[in-house]
Amino acid sequence: MALPGITQFDMSGRVAIVTGGSKGLGKAMAAGLASAGADVLLVSRNQEEADAAAAEIVADHGGRAIGLKADVTCGDDVSAVIDRCLSEFGKIDVLINNAGINIRGPIDELSFEDFQQVMDVNVNGVWRMAQAVVPHMKKAGYGRIVNLASTLGLVGLSNRTPYTSSKGAVAQMTRALGLELAEFGITCNAICPGPFLTPMNVPIKDDEQTKKFIVGAVALERWGEMEEIQGAAIFLSSNASSYMTGSMLVVDGGWTAR
Repeated sequence: MALPGITQFDMSGRVAIVTGGSKGLGKAMAAGLASAGADVLLVSRNQEEADAAAAEIVADHGGRAIGLKADVTCGDDVSAVIDRCLSEFGKIDVLINNAGINIRGPIDELSFEDFQQVMDVNVNGVWRMAQAVVPHMKKAGYGRIVNLASTLGLVGLSNRTPYTSSKGAVAQMTRALGLELAEFGITCNAICPGPFLTPMNVPIKDDEQTKKFIVGAVALERWGEMEEIQGAAIFLSSNASSYMTGSMLVVDGGWTAR
């Protein structure tokens, strides 16, 4: 029997929600899904940025893309995201949980509020969005949930206790949801990006220690470029990954291989 091959990556007719979708990796992943044929709803805390990203995606790839201002830590906002997606597109096939923040520093120089803020966005926001889409995916008998964990959810790094704790939690949530949702035709996997030069990392890109880290620890000796996350996002959001769930897909230039 012939294999379907490249058509497994075709996302025509699919609808995806991408949180943190107005910039950085979120925008890149949304554009990647649109290039594969999907319609996308970009969620951001900034409506103007969300609208601009949606317009750029439509101009580059066609199809339909809509921006929506919402805070994934707010239950009412999460409900509004679901309602808007259903009213505009009629269904929800894919959720990419990308919204996240990072507060760096030694533990004795951070406040508990710093830690709590990172956990609220990076963990609670992921849980809230997953909880909101699952009933609709169960009803459809199909769904793809893609969480953005991190290589720092797999290995440690000093002065990153809030972020590493949050991403470790996302990795475990992904595994648990993969098991929980398998019987309903829903998969849940995570992408673990390494050092991409996202807006979150721009403040440290010229730091000498960071430069040494990129050259000395990353096998490819460079930052990841935004479009280099797209293949992983399309794969985990499409039928190409139909036999994967509860898995971590590392995209890190070889950092964790060392």
